Amino acid sequence: MANVQLPKNAHVSTHPCLQAKLSQLRSASTGCRDAQTLVHEIALMVGYEALGAGLQTQQEGEDKSPLGYPYPTTTTSPAPSSISLVPILRSGLSMVPALSALLPTPVPIHHLGLYREKSTLQPVEYYNNLPYHTSTSASTSTPSKPQPELAIIVDPIIATGATACAAIDTLKDWGVKRIIVCAVLATEEGLRRACEEWEEGVQVWVGGCDRDVDEKGMIKPGLGDIGDRLFLTLGK
Repeated sequence: MANVQLPKNAHVSTHPCLQAKLSQLRSASTGCRDAQTLVHEIALMVGYEALGAGLQTQQEGEDKSPLGYPYPTTTTSPAPSSISLVPILRSGLSMVPALSALLPTPVPIHHLGLYREKSTLQPVEYYNNLPYHTSTSASTSTPSKPQPELAIIVDPIIATGATACAAIDTLKDWGVKRIIVCAVLATEEGLRRACEEWEEGVQVWVGGCDRDVDEKGMIKPGLGDIGDRLFLTLGK
């Protein structure tokens, strides 16, 4: 990675503990339960770095400590009410608890279902529960809910980058102002494509980066089919 020039909005973790966990996750001998734990732990570490850079602190009010001393309370800026978490089905679900735990209060979770068509490796959307994402056809008398200021996309893998780009386009069309993408592993080209899809509005944070994919669109050496490993559906 030292000799690879990536876009300025691409961030690959160099944390030694994360790299050790990623090495464990790569192993074919790592079973379902351990894979789930490792993805959760890596998501925590990637999310910690991403939100540390992507959020700021703002004063919220005042409270009292157990000894009765007043102190100013703080929350994030943007506030949790202006943040949405967007997992890409199905493996993105494995990262939701980690990112949710990092945020000070619960945020809306909107699911996107995308899969890669086998022959073209292009993304196909099969599920979308973004609220009001078809608002242009709705009655003008229906009040519209403002879109979140920040959307956080979670998906363990960015392989070709096509799925990440499709998700970014969907959220951009919905009207979000900024997007943070958190992933466990990406390829150089996939990471570059995701970053260039909306350069001024997207920051992409990943735990590691491999060189490329094979003829089936799988990352080399990669993690295998992480969805099948997480949900014990290998050989389906």
